[in-house]
Amino acid sequence: MVKLTMIARVTDGLPLAEGLDDGRDLKDADFYKQQAKLLFKNLSKGQNEASRMSIETGPYYFHYIIEGRVCYLTMCDRSYPKKLAFQYLEDLKNEFEKVNGSQIETAARPYAFIKFDTFIQKTRKLYLDTRTQRNMAKLNDELYEVHQIMTRNVQEVLGVGEKLDQVSEMSSRLTSESRIYADKAKDLNRQALIRKWAPVAIVLGVVIILFWLKAKIW
Repeated sequence: MVKLTMIARVTDGLPLAEGLDDGRDLKDADFYKQQAKLLFKNLSKGQNEASRMSIETGPYYFHYIIEGRVCYLTMCDRSYPKKLAFQYLEDLKNEFEKVNGSQIETAARPYAFIKFDTFIQKTRKLYLDTRTQRNMAKLNDELYEVHQIMTRNVQEVLGVGEKLDQVSEMSSRLTSESRIYADKAKDLNRQALIRKWAPVAIVLGVVIILFWLKAKIW
């Protein structure tokens, strides 16, 4: 099954699009997304320039293709057919080039083509069940071969130990920073409420005391 889908510009590693619903049922989704971003960063430095490659990472495989200075990457279960994974990427590439090809080089912000998620999700659904007649025909297509596509380990590609530690630290830091931000936001909201209503409470208290004193005097 296809777990993650990401598209990035090779020249600088800028993320262009992503499957927004991808990874919801995936444990450690942020960890694998950070791995993918490090792969894009490596590619932007001119490393691992094979135009097609499969990369082992835990119980999954990253598969990517590079064309027109764009990297189309997906992560699948180990049991998912390699041939289908690459044909899925080919479908994405063809549509992405057709719709966004003229704007790729001028994109200045991350996820500039986030609307492409609609096509990613529609295409991903077509490849979920490997036993459909459509997918069986693709698996039996002898004109499309993937045997010569290199397979490497993620530790080889990113650097043994060091890069993986960096990914883990990045994921932990993102989680920690999110919690800190949430706590600070709660504190700021609490302080804002106090500042807003404290003067009103003081005035009401003074008025009540004055009425009480007036009632005692009279």
